[in-house]
Amino acid sequence: MNPTLHSLCQRIAYQFKDNDLLAEALTHRSIGSRNYERLEFLGDSALDLVISHELYVRHPELDEGALSRLRASLVKGATLCEIARELDLGQHLRLGTGELKSGGFERDSILADAVESLIGAVYLEAGFLVCKDLILRLFAKRLDNLPAVADLKDPKTRLQEKLQGAGLGLPVYELLETSGKSHQQIFTVSCQIPALGVSATAQASSRRKAEQLTAKSLLGNTQILDLKAS
Repeated sequence: MNPTLHSLCQRIAYQFKDNDLLAEALTHRSIGSRNYERLEFLGDSALDLVISHELYVRHPELDEGALSRLRASLVKGATLCEIARELDLGQHLRLGTGELKSGGFERDSILADAVESLIGAVYLEAGFLVCKDLILRLFAKRLDNLPAVADLKDPKTRLQEKLQGAGLGLPVYELLETSGKSHQQIFTVSCQIPALGVSATAQASSRRKAEQLTAKSLLGNTQILDLKAS
């Protein structure tokens, strides 16, 4: 095993016996048909199970919805990218010429996939318990510092719950304008709170995103911040 791969094994605290398996886990599809995609499939499943079980054990007070939101915050691509960069995983990836030229070793989607493929490779070689230990090591600090469940709800949901809790009506969303070419459309949306006489407007590449932006803006409005549950 070359020194750089040895250093990666040290960082994940697992020493591969099958160097070919490790190489496959680090090989992007731009290299050829033997790449990390099948291992990524395994790793994704193992990751979901281990994180689900850990959250279930740690937080018996939470319902299914809250557990699902916490799990989604942990296994999302952005979190996997952070872990990949902590492991300096990009420098170990085997990429085709095109991907190398376009900076694929820094691309978020590739880094996230590579973390899952590495997990899948450990599962395949060493079994579930060793794989579980690896996942818990990689996610240890994040499991110990979980965000508040309420903060994980999307802005539209939080705004609706805030208004309902204060005995007010639902927010009213309206599509004001759609502009741009068909493949690059911009949606302009307003959100109004009739009971409070406040509104917000936002633009985004989809109507849903624009609605979320207006809700997020209104959540910072002083009148809404001061609402008390009825």
